[in-house]
This record gives sequence, structure tokens and C-alpha cells, in this order.
Amino acid sequence: MRESEDVEILARETCFQGYFRVDRYRLRHRLFDGRWSGEITREIFERGHAVGVLPYDPAADAVVLIEQFRVGALAAGFPNWLTEIVAGVIDEGETPEEVARREAKEEAGCEVSELIPICSYLVSPGGTSESVVLFCGRVSCAGIGGIHGLPHEDEDIKVTVVPWAEARRLLDAGEIRNAVSLIALQWLALHRDELRRRWLQPVD
Repeated sequence: MRESEDVEILARETCFQGYFRVDRYRLRHRLFDGRWSGEITREIFERGHAVGVLPYDPAADAVVLIEQFRVGALAAGFPNWLTEIVAGVIDEGETPEEVARREAKEEAGCEVSELIPICSYLVSPGGTSESVVLFCGRVSCAGIGGIHGLPHEDEDIKVTVVPWAEARRLLDAGEIRNAVSLIALQWLALHRDELRRRWLQPVD
């Protein structure tokens, strides 16, 4: 949490603590005309910070996508099982790169040999502090597939190798419905040719 000369936090309290946490802030901030705002009260959903990784095999020109049940999709009236990229929450002491490699192994059975940073972004800053660090990871998709995930985290994850042409079709058809996957696939659409040249160039 950052407080600056342009933001004054008057109070903060935890108003819910369960699987996730909700904090209530009372604050005021500097306006664009130089004056101060009145007192503002906002609830912030605290769920930690996350990492996403899009596993990509440049030789096969294919990505590894996962499918799993999402209660938020159920509540919003969307299809309950979403097609996604690999992602997970950063535990204390972990780097984003460590999380990317760990989650690729746990959720998709992938060994990532190289990571390319894509971006970091705020998921929905009007209501949550959650941020995501996003990577593209080089993998070999040989033998990848099946059901993965950690039972003690109630994960039931279907893993599929998807040719890039099909992944692009899913993207263009609006069948990818979560931001982390949309951003990663759109990035790959822009940088795929360059990435393949980089990763497939002969080694001297």
C-alpha cells in the first residue's frame, strides 16, 4: 500500500476475512485542480498478486491451454468452464519467474525452458489491488495433455495442446473470456513471427 503527498489514508479496516479478504478504506486525494477531494469510502478486494504464463512451442507452432471450472463465471452468467492460460498466485518469497515455472508444471505438466516478459497490469483497480505479471514460456508440447492440478487446492484442470491457427480462431471468435488469456494470446499474435525466429534460430 502506498500513501503519497497526494493521497491521505484516514482509516483502513478489514471488514471480511474468508478465502479472500475485503478491506474498507477512508481516504481523500488531490484533485486535478489542486484542491483536496472530500472523504471517500471504498471496499477493496484483496486476493494477492498473480502470474500468468502462456506456454508456446515454436517448433510445433502450438500453445498449451487449460480448461477449468470458475465460480466467478458461474456467478456472472458465463459458461462455467473457461479456456485459459496457466496462472497462479505469488506466495511469500517467490519471484514471478519461479511462480511461472511452478504453475506450468503443476497445472499443465510443462517444463518451461525460457521466459519472455509480456507485461504487468492491474486486474480491476476500481475494486481490487490484484496485479498480474505475464510471461510467454518456451515449451515442448510433446506428450503434454490430460488432467492436472493439485487435489488439495480442488483443482481439476484439463490440458490441451492447441495449434496456433485454432488458438487464433478462439481469440477472434470471442471464446476466450478472461483478461490474462486475452492479453497473452493477443501479444503472441503480434510477436509470434519474431518469437519463432528468435527461438528457432540455429545455435552456433
